[in-house]
Amino acid sequence: MLKRLAKILAVTAIILISGTVFAGASTPAKISLEMFTINNIWMLVATTLVFIMHLGFATLESGLTRTKNTVNILYKNVMIVAIGLLTYALIGFGLMYHGDSWLLGKCFGFGGFGLTAPAGDAGLINYNGGAYTYWTDFIFQGMFAATAATIVSGAVAERIKLDSFLIFSAFYVALIYPIAGSWGWGKGWLDRLHFHDFAGSTFVHSVGGWGALVAVMLLGPRIGKYVNGKSKPIWGHNMPLATIGTLLLWFGWFGFNGGSVLSADPQAVSYVFVTTCLAAAAGIVAASLTSWRLQKHPDLSMVLNGCLAGLVAVTAGADVLSISAAIIVGISAGIIVVLAVFMFDSLQLDDPVGALSVHLVCGIWGTLAVGLFCQEYSFLSQLTGVIAVGAFCVLGAVAIFLPIKYTIGLRMPADDEIRGLDICEHGMESYHGFQIFTNQ
Repeated sequence: MLKRLAKILAVTAIILISGTVFAGASTPAKISLEMFTINNIWMLVATTLVFIMHLGFATLESGLTRTKNTVNILYKNVMIVAIGLLTYALIGFGLMYHGDSWLLGKCFGFGGFGLTAPAGDAGLINYNGGAYTYWTDFIFQGMFAATAATIVSGAVAERIKLDSFLIFSAFYVALIYPIAGSWGWGKGWLDRLHFHDFAGSTFVHSVGGWGALVAVMLLGPRIGKYVNGKSKPIWGHNMPLATIGTLLLWFGWFGFNGGSVLSADPQAVSYVFVTTCLAAAAGIVAASLTSWRLQKHPDLSMVLNGCLAGLVAVTAGADVLSISAAIIVGISAGIIVVLAVFMFDSLQLDDPVGALSVHLVCGIWGTLAVGLFCQEYSFLSQLTGVIAVGAFCVLGAVAIFLPIKYTIGLRMPADDEIRGLDICEHGMESYHGFQIFTNQ
């Protein structure tokens, strides 16, 4: 009996030792084909949700501006998607995600023009640990790229020349956005500083916001906006359309933030959904109470911007903020966005849709909030990223806008601006038979 027991123990020991040796020598288990398929499907669903955001931007901007400029707004938003995807395919993707092809420290690199998928499984199940394919990676990131120019579109609405705006958009999306993004998402110098921007409070929203700030300063206000030093309201023509746009953007944000998990990880995706929604809800309530107190009446446009402010702010830390922190970030953004609208108005920086307040100011707040509420991230690193990206984008926007201004010009002639960009730029009306030509 003892001999048999000794024999069993000896065999067991040999099996355990062998198993340990073989386990150490073997390659890590690959992800299953089924999980790879699920991951990739979710990333493509997230891509379609981000695409829907462009419809949200188009309807929001149209609703908050005047009837006579609606065709122009819609035209720009459709063109931005096309320009963004094509320029990102040509050069942007290679600038933003280029592996180790750095040409200037960790500040600038280039992986080549066009799209070239790795052959076989290297571009499929082995591309990024089985999270998605090369092609899914491109199309998801490409949808983000066009968003930066869309932010500028709303801020310069109703007075910029169409061709000037489209030229700016092409260069800004092709060069400025991907280079700034490569510093963090492309494993550049900000990534080494442990700078955290989960889905783009800085790399998307602030990038667009800084470009919008430069454009607004160079263009000047719309005719009739500031009279004798006082601000005069220029009402949007369709608040139902603006509301639909805001809710479409909230809907698309499930893909914007949820897709930024970069897999179908059930815990991470569901958690991001929750923090995103709670921040948006908190932003709505806070903006409503703040504007109601300051303006003595409930302002729907402020509530809509409060929703977007909460979404923009939570985007940097949706994956790492606690539930309570996400709500606080949303509440703060809802208050900040209302105050920022008044601030820019007092500075006579005319922003018809509040893009500067939502995307720039709340993008900065959300990025800094990660350093305030998450111990694993440094506030100094977050601040460094905000300042560096801001300086780069301002310089980049100036470098693009100034040559345009002094060649073909930026602003529509005053008579055309008063008549409306729809007739003067496009030769058509948005609502035929209802167009009223005024300077209001």
